[in-house]
Amino acid sequence: MGRKRKGKPINGWVILDKPLGRSSTWAVGQVRHITGAAKAGHGGTLDPLATGVLPIALGEATKTVSYIQDGSKIYRFTLRWGQATETDDSEGAVVETSSVRPSQAEIQAALGDFTGEISQAPPAYSAIKVDGKRAYALARDGKAPDMVPRIVRVDRFDWLASPTADTAEFEVECGKGTYIRALARDLARFLGTVGHVASMRRLAVGAMTEARAISLERLGEVVHSAAPDGYLHPVELALADIPALDLTEPQAQRLRAGQMVRVPTSSPGAVCAMAGGLPIALARVEDGEVRAVRVFNL
Repeated sequence: MGRKRKGKPINGWVILDKPLGRSSTWAVGQVRHITGAAKAGHGGTLDPLATGVLPIALGEATKTVSYIQDGSKIYRFTLRWGQATETDDSEGAVVETSSVRPSQAEIQAALGDFTGEISQAPPAYSAIKVDGKRAYALARDGKAPDMVPRIVRVDRFDWLASPTADTAEFEVECGKGTYIRALARDLARFLGTVGHVASMRRLAVGAMTEARAISLERLGEVVHSAAPDGYLHPVELALADIPALDLTEPQAQRLRAGQMVRVPTSSPGAVCAMAGGLPIALARVEDGEVRAVRVFNL
């Protein structure tokens, strides 16, 4: 018999404003400790250097993590010109310098080459596996991994300001797997210099935005004194881009039991099956037949 997981059966999303200098794993542990949730996970890693939106799934919301990870993300970051680092951010040692500083006109003219579907080699210091090992582990051991370029999607790349000759601020909206550190590194190279990310903040992950985010300090204050909807967002928030399919209660019971449900008309593909205002299951519709992929125990 498996061990019973300790903690409360809390289901939903905490949209955390992750603090600077802390890992995503650490943040998940803190949220789980504060809320007392039995189960928790995050919807997309943020580097310790980065702050901002870190969606943390509790309980049944963990079944929707892959959907939030696949959603678009918005970042704001500062690029430091003239210094390349081993990590492509300010945490790594400087490995190359350049006296070239691009002008505002040059920067803006270059951004079109970094939008749409682009080829990008992930940073050597990343969690991607190379020959079964994490790239960052190989890099730390002095075994520079061969980072194979892959196609990523950048929907928007906006220059915001150049506070100094050495820095520029940008906002990017991008798809899954896009590394902002690599984007900054490659833009600097394209402009005839080198650079790295000096600071970064994530503003949104799908429907989970900065405006909805809560700090750890505030979470600790309200979790025992406020209604759950003051800090806990519904499981289905991660499924905002997936069509909802309303079912009757008898249909919902069939779906929960693993049985097929027939609907008169519905487009094929993934749906969030709902009944009584609650999500019942992640499901797929084919030829008018609805079959559960993941059932929610709510």
